[in-house]
Amino acid sequence: MTDSPSLPAVNREWHLLSRPVGWPKPEDFALVEAELPKPREGQVLVRNLYLSVDPYMRGRMSAAKSYVEPFELNKVMQGGAVGEVVASEAEGLSVGDHVLHSSGWREYAAVSAKHAVKVDPQAAPLSAYLGVLGMTGLTAYAGLLRVGAFKEGDAVFVSGAAGAVGSQVGQIAKLKGASRVIGSAGSDEKVRLLTEEYGFDAAFNYKNGPVWEQLKQAAPDGIDLYFDNVGGEHLEAAIGALNLRGRAVICGMISQYNATEPAPGPRNMVKILQNRLRVEGVLVGDHYDLQPQFVEEVGAWVRSGQLKYRETFVEGIDNTLDAFLGVLRGDNTGKMVVKL
Repeated sequence: MTDSPSLPAVNREWHLLSRPVGWPKPEDFALVEAELPKPREGQVLVRNLYLSVDPYMRGRMSAAKSYVEPFELNKVMQGGAVGEVVASEAEGLSVGDHVLHSSGWREYAAVSAKHAVKVDPQAAPLSAYLGVLGMTGLTAYAGLLRVGAFKEGDAVFVSGAAGAVGSQVGQIAKLKGASRVIGSAGSDEKVRLLTEEYGFDAAFNYKNGPVWEQLKQAAPDGIDLYFDNVGGEHLEAAIGALNLRGRAVICGMISQYNATEPAPGPRNMVKILQNRLRVEGVLVGDHYDLQPQFVEEVGAWVRSGQLKYRETFVEGIDNTLDAFLGVLRGDNTGKMVVKL
């Protein structure tokens, strides 16, 4: 085994103690000390440098059947992370290499080399591999272009548009020739960011009035494609605004993640029939075949400055839970990242 000197004896990691009802509470979690793992054959020990916290993790805290296994109680949680290899029992990965993997929510992780992707810190900042060039970026790319069947000239509406996925959806749509891109966000500051930095044609603060009313003003000729990160009132407004043969891509419904009662569905579903709309969900795991194409195309846009991105950093393993709760509240602009 090759390793680097001066490794700590203990590893700090976040455990789920109880399944949250409604909004997660600090007492549902614990930061615990565990023995530092040793890599077995075919594994590497990674010192995590950046952790990802994402809205989908709220679903994994529930025991309800879903598209991904729930977190186990009294066990360390998982999430995207980028780190440095500090010990290796695997061919092809050496001490000093940087890798992307899914064993976040902890300081050190023993990771199978098969489930670690080597990344280049010279090509992009390491944190970018959790966002703009990572899972959230691929979600935006596949959701808009493959699931949404975007075509040049489409008018596109994105909810939660200042977040990691939404901001990228809008910019890719502009780069691919959208006729108009509209975004919604939860603050006037984020609205300015959408129009002044990300190049959206129009944006509105959904807290300033009914979504359908503000959307009608921003898109008087309707929309052809809706990318949904919010659900609820936004989805109903978008169904009402979609033109003939419009498409709605359902990526997330953050407005409902902490609801304790079933949320009412859109009241205008008849529009789906009348306008022959297509509504389809997107899960990034179905689209990893696009990864090489995505990294090549989006990586070039990032390097040239054509595609801009923001990150919100929270420092320290102790503050990982605060960062996650901040994502649910919408505190972040762009990708929320925990820096260890």
